[in-house]
Amino acid sequence: MKEILLSGSVATLLSLFLTPLFIRFLKSRGIGQNIRDDGPTTHHVKSGTPTMGGIVLVFAAVGGYFCSHLLHGLRVSTSSLLVIALVLGLGIIGLLDDWLKIVKRRSLGLRARQKLLGQALVAAGFAYAGLHFKDSFHLAPISFHLSTVRETSVVFGTVVVVLWVILLVLGTSNGVNLTDGLDGLASGTSIMTLLAFVLIGVWEFRQSCGVSESTYHVAKCYMVRDPLDLAVLAAAFAGSCAGFLWWNTSPARIFMGDVGSLSLGGALAGFAITLRTEMLLIALGGLFVIITMSVIIQTTYFKLSGGKRVFRMAPLQHHFELLGWGEVTIVIRFWIIAGFSVAVGLGLFYAQWVTA
Repeated sequence: MKEILLSGSVATLLSLFLTPLFIRFLKSRGIGQNIRDDGPTTHHVKSGTPTMGGIVLVFAAVGGYFCSHLLHGLRVSTSSLLVIALVLGLGIIGLLDDWLKIVKRRSLGLRARQKLLGQALVAAGFAYAGLHFKDSFHLAPISFHLSTVRETSVVFGTVVVVLWVILLVLGTSNGVNLTDGLDGLASGTSIMTLLAFVLIGVWEFRQSCGVSESTYHVAKCYMVRDPLDLAVLAAAFAGSCAGFLWWNTSPARIFMGDVGSLSLGGALAGFAITLRTEMLLIALGGLFVIITMSVIIQTTYFKLSGGKRVFRMAPLQHHFELLGWGEVTIVIRFWIIAGFSVAVGLGLFYAQWVTA
């Protein structure tokens, strides 16, 4: 498992030392975040803070992953390449959104429909390619089977699988995007979820049907392509987030921007899909689900009630800000919720294997 440690370590160091250089570069060109006027007034002091830090985050993660392979002479897997392609595709959409905000000097970039369409097209390409790149055992990175904590016997057709993947990618990438509202909240939460996928990938590799069928019960083994290499990639993203968090924690010296949040969301969805733990993502990313639901509840109730609100402001973290909670207090308490969600998710994953 040296490649996992190397991948995470290199990504951490790249992110840790490249981020301040990127901050200086952005400041020298006056590139900073525009704060929405209808948000908490305490956020106005953040106006002008360098943004688009997700560029460094993604670069460090991909760099750490490839460095570990070069140093160990390992083969880059198709599954990891597809996840990286998904991340880069969503990152480009986020980058365009961030750049339009800077050019127009306002807090809105791409229109919602434009952003969703772009995300859907990237997700569709990821799904279609993942269903067709099969290895010598006819195992593709993405399965036609629905997966909960592991692959089930429920089989879908190509069109349904593509639509399902689009839904997962849109939900997760926008969930991380909505969570990215306080310093360090999205990056810290993502680290926990990514580390869970590292553990899942290693476990599935150890219990793989292709490793040693005589060692494990056939009913318990996992038919997953490239689980160990996906764990290496997840470690790289976790390490990159850790290095970025050093500069992103309150008071943040840089924001990840949409290029970072959409990329991270895509990575989480990509790992859940390729590791055959699609529905488990609801538990592992529990905080992202809660925050996304707060926006859905707020918007739906506002329309149905003729202007009334459930929360003082959505997403949920801003509701607590308006209640008088300090930013650091909210972030730490939300991290606790995220940690509990990851523990529940890993517990469900292991419990299924034990009881199989």
